[in-house]
Amino acid sequence: MAKSAQLYRMATDEHICPFGLKSKDLLERQGFEVDDHLLTSRADTDTFKQKYDVKTTPQTFIDDERIGGYDELREYFNKSPAGQQGTTYTPVIAIFAVTLLLSLAFSLSGAGLSMYTLELFVALTMAVLAIQKLQDLTSFSNSFITYDLLAMKVIPYAYVYPFLEAFVGVAMIVALPVYLVAPISLFIGSVGAISVIKAVYIDKRELKCACVGGDSNVPLGFISLTENLFMIAAGLWMLVK
Repeated sequence: MAKSAQLYRMATDEHICPFGLKSKDLLERQGFEVDDHLLTSRADTDTFKQKYDVKTTPQTFIDDERIGGYDELREYFNKSPAGQQGTTYTPVIAIFAVTLLLSLAFSLSGAGLSMYTLELFVALTMAVLAIQKLQDLTSFSNSFITYDLLAMKVIPYAYVYPFLEAFVGVAMIVALPVYLVAPISLFIGSVGAISVIKAVYIDKRELKCACVGGDSNVPLGFISLTENLFMIAAGLWMLVK
């Protein structure tokens, strides 16, 4: 006998509940036939909530037992909670991995692996990290000023920083004159490195890193320090080369 489930989810002209779609998909992947009840208006949704004394939709019923929303449904099937839980390095790892692959792709399509591959990796990484920050400057600044020593004193620096980082990344790729690029890279990298070392390794503060934007759950620490060391190394390399 086929397993069946009753699913009530919101699907109006203005809004289709994503968790309702995910609940339906999860049930089907677990081998259930889903009796899909669409709540096509706000009135329908409010009536349903009042009838079953629930505060949210979607709601799943299996064998006349109310399981609950998407999170409760995952728990029912012994699955881990959806989404990222707690602090995570996933955003930074994703950026570093993709920019490394891009730098390898650029190199292998041209002159082959060389020191230029590493330069590309650093430049692309800085550019992509800047994009993450520039998506929401206010959110980034709110996080950045809690540990960056210069931004604490000069708030506008928090808003300028992502633009400087993007400039260095792009400038390295197009090979702008060293005197325009290296000093900026050295400056923001040095201030950033000192700030991270003080906050994490001296003051022992547990903070979120603003390296991939203000709303991330990346912990401030080694990865954050690595970003700044990249900038310092890039600046020194440009001067030496």
